[in-house]
Amino acid sequence: MLPDGWHTITPRIVVENAREFVYFLKDVFFATGDYEEQRPTVVQIGDSKIMVTDAGVRQASTAFLYVYVGNTDETYQRAVKAGVKTIEEPTMTPYGDRRCMIEDRWGNTWQIATYQKPESH
Repeated sequence: MLPDGWHTITPRIVVENAREFVYFLKDVFFATGDYEEQRPTVVQIGDSKIMVTDAGVRQASTAFLYVYVGNTDETYQRAVKAGVKTIEEPTMTPYGDRRCMIEDRWGNTWQIATYQKPESH
């Protein structure tokens, strides 16, 4: 059994200063949910939940996540404003994703994509 609205696999990210990380997720990805100090914070991006925990009992570790958004370019610009490191600027892939790749200040890598129908050859 799963709680309502949850999927079988849920990413859990452990970071130093989880409160700031939650603000980052809200600013860049329009995540919903509020920081909770004594328990894992649950935020939602689109139809997916992410658990965020302050480092302490658990050691901080980085994640590599692929996230679909409504507009890659706009999300990328918000991320740049938030101080991310650009790994790959927005570009089209042969399989139909307009995608970019960034690294946040906590060391997590995000591939940000918007699906667009691939061009026929």
